[in-house]
Amino acid sequence: MPNVVLLEGRSDVAAVRAIARTAGLPADAYRLVDMGGVTNVRRHLDTIGDGQVLGMCDAGEAHVVARALRIDVSELSARGFSVCDADLEDELIRACGPDVVLGVLDRLGLGARFATFRNQPAWRGRPVREQLHRFAGTTSGRKALLAGALAAELEPDQLPEPLSRLLEWIAEAPATAPG
Repeated sequence: MPNVVLLEGRSDVAAVRAIARTAGLPADAYRLVDMGGVTNVRRHLDTIGDGQVLGMCDAGEAHVVARALRIDVSELSARGFSVCDADLEDELIRACGPDVVLGVLDRLGLGARFATFRNQPAWRGRPVREQLHRFAGTTSGRKALLAGALAAELEPDQLPEPLSRLLEWIAEAPATAPG
């Protein structure tokens, strides 16, 4: 039975799919589940039953996952749940660096749109990382597109810790994954 990997949304699925593919993990070793938001975690846990469950969430929502698992937030890692500092997009932007992200935007045909976005009065003069993070979420589907593309840019030793840890657990499972 493949490991079930619970992820908050489409962008998380796109990023994990990209790193798993880069790492050469067999697709039948895991099943990525877009929960449609972290508040749906309990429903997904109820449908999985006794299988190995891994996952990733944002620090601000870790309490929701911990409550659903009936554990303390400090126990999430031991149960196979990785926690992003802010969110996955922030982790990826930090890991890639602004220059790589800007190059990805250009390759995706989004460079001009980003230039227009960052020239808006509300965003003019803000740090480029903040601008990139906000830009990722301004259009439907853009977060998933960027998350997958940014994750694919990273070598295994460049992965943000939450993604690296999750990839390790997926690779080790089912016999030795946390849980």
